[in-house]
Amino acid sequence: MATIDAVKSILGESLQLGDRIALIDADTQLLGGIPEFDSAAVVTVILTLEDRFGIIVEDEELSAETFETVGSLAAFVDRKTAE
Repeated sequence: MATIDAVKSILGESLQLGDRIALIDADTQLLGGIPEFDSAAVVTVILTLEDRFGIIVEDEELSAETFETVGSLAAFVDRKTAE
């Protein structure tokens, strides 16, 4: 499974998006674009990404740019898994 697909799946599950997940692509805005994506959801998504991909996300790695779009979040995960 491609990283983008896994990230979409995690977002769909974490945010309980149901059928709306089909409307999400790499360019979909997260912050401000998906109403369910609030600060509590960010924590849930980070924890799920860490668990699913076996990565550790440090506080200093968190930025608005990372969570700007689905694609930017997937790129972040790709960078972390390559470390």
